[in-house]
Amino acid sequence: MVTLAALLAAGGASAAPGTSRVTVLATGGTIAGAQAPEGGYGYKSGSFDIKDLIAAVPNLDKLATISGEQVVNIGSQDMNDEVWLKLARRLAEVVKSPGTDAVIITHGTDTMEETGYFLDLVTKTEKPIVMVGSMRPATAISADGPSNLYNGVATAISPGARGRGVMVVLNDQIDYARNVVKTNTSDVQTFHSVNRGPAGVANTGVVTWFAPLDKKHGMTSEFGIDGLTRLPRVDIIYAHAGMNPDLIDAAVKLGAKGLVIAGVGDGNMTAPALERVTAAAKAGVVVVRSSRLGSGIVYRNNEVDDDKLGLVASDELNPAKSRVLLMLALTRTSDVAKIQKMFDEY
Repeated sequence: MVTLAALLAAGGASAAPGTSRVTVLATGGTIAGAQAPEGGYGYKSGSFDIKDLIAAVPNLDKLATISGEQVVNIGSQDMNDEVWLKLARRLAEVVKSPGTDAVIITHGTDTMEETGYFLDLVTKTEKPIVMVGSMRPATAISADGPSNLYNGVATAISPGARGRGVMVVLNDQIDYARNVVKTNTSDVQTFHSVNRGPAGVANTGVVTWFAPLDKKHGMTSEFGIDGLTRLPRVDIIYAHAGMNPDLIDAAVKLGAKGLVIAGVGDGNMTAPALERVTAAAKAGVVVVRSSRLGSGIVYRNNEVDDDKLGLVASDELNPAKSRVLLMLALTRTSDVAKIQKMFDEY
């Protein structure tokens, strides 16, 4: 008879089921959501406590010794800088504890890629950190949360997970938080690392690893939250045909220290908009050119003379992730050349 322990050992997921100590930090989201009345499509995020979620997953205690705490209980559409700092501080405390071998963070999928990248840049640890969520609420038919939580724990206790930074596990796929994006409004297979591919797969607790992340993160990151009570304001402005530059002016007037343009194609925008962001850059606002497209690289000086205009090219990072990196970069410097180097390295 094949035992669970044998299956997990074969996949490299766990040396001894139940002996690893995993702390779950819960933030709410669909995974803790309750479905609307019968026949309804919607649901209420953050309806259940983390203890309810842990108790709903069969055999989870055979994988690891699990403890959980509720940091916040919100839909991830309401995630903000204040919660990021609160979560990052609690995570920093937890990973320092000798009683924690790995951390799971439950989170809504809408902004999971942003929270994950933020935590990846500011959390100094080799211990595995895995984010899990779901596309269906906990009370739905075929709810995907329990499976995602089970595979998330299996991933977190795998010896191959150490030093890989923050990862996202949904629908049997493991992705680096730096690379992953949400690509579909409702499908369970919504997360993809569009430019690089997944970090691995986790199927019924059996974990297979692919290539490690080659960008700075975790222990190699220069960023941190010590002394930070707030993050610099960075706004994202969406480019389109006939783009009016008024929103650029408004963001600068309202105190934005940085702007990310979700540009068309290779980070492009209308001539009036480009003129206005150039003026903003000369006035000391750091402007990053990203792209509204789902994949690809925004190359420096490719179609826009970034050197002449004083702009930053986002490389692989989409607008949401560009905003995260720019906020942290602005806590260190406002020098455009130094910030461009950060976008090249992170």
